[in-house]
Amino acid sequence: MKLPYLILDVFTRTPLKGNALAVVPKADGLMDNEMQAIAREFNLSETVFICKPQNERNSAALRIFTPYQELPFAGHPTVGAAVTLGLNSRASAIRMEEKVGLVTALFERTDRRTGEARFTLPRLPARLADLPDRLGIAQALGIEVDDLGCDVFKPAVFSAGVTFHLVPVRNATVLRSITLNRSAWEQVFHHDHHSAYVFTLTPEEGDNDIAARMFGMGLGEDPGTGSAAAALIGLLAEQELGNGQADYVLRQGHEMGRPCRITLQLRKENDQLVYGAIGGHAVVVGEGTLDLAD
Repeated sequence: MKLPYLILDVFTRTPLKGNALAVVPKADGLMDNEMQAIAREFNLSETVFICKPQNERNSAALRIFTPYQELPFAGHPTVGAAVTLGLNSRASAIRMEEKVGLVTALFERTDRRTGEARFTLPRLPARLADLPDRLGIAQALGIEVDDLGCDVFKPAVFSAGVTFHLVPVRNATVLRSITLNRSAWEQVFHHDHHSAYVFTLTPEEGDNDIAARMFGMGLGEDPGTGSAAAALIGLLAEQELGNGQADYVLRQGHEMGRPCRITLQLRKENDQLVYGAIGGHAVVVGEGTLDLAD
């Protein structure tokens, strides 16, 4: 069996920056264990498999795997798959069936190998729990208790399909100084994938509003995590005063030398979050063939 594949860098327009993604565009016929083995072979944070949709009106069905497990939803594979599908068609709206639900992305071509996609969240983020153990959080991140919190934000657990522990810190200097304490990690961040999304507001930075780092899911640190940014929309929405639309630019991955730029959009009506969206660019940096013959 020979299968074509692409390598994209997502949440960037610059090759070898952003978050790398493997895309297998003709994945029909692969068994679940084969997809998992291929994702483990690529050993990137995620690999997305593009299959024929169940509903012919949709563009594709996606299966998303880390090297260790399948995910119902993830942001950078969704953007990467939408750009892959958009570059190979004339469509400006890409409809993708994911385990979390139907995801519709608006696509805009930049050049023959680069495009931008913004998708509406298939599931609005929901608060799952508070995180009151400030001392434990500080110890797990190797920072001071007084470094926790930013503006009005306090630690909490949210999910827009994948669960994250959202931890605000005082400023970008604290964010940069994090040193993980693995012995305390799973006790403090004990929900689902034990993943922490640490963020701060960046009013002193002209080209973004928020900076973030993501740790966990068996990946160490991840340079660009759309599903975590989707969860963060829930916490941002709680603090937005009044109704209407708000837009943010978030940077992630700078501390790893893989800078990502993620756009966030939310809208509230009657003091309720009614819309959320995540977006970013992706660029194709390589292609090849998997030769799986015995």
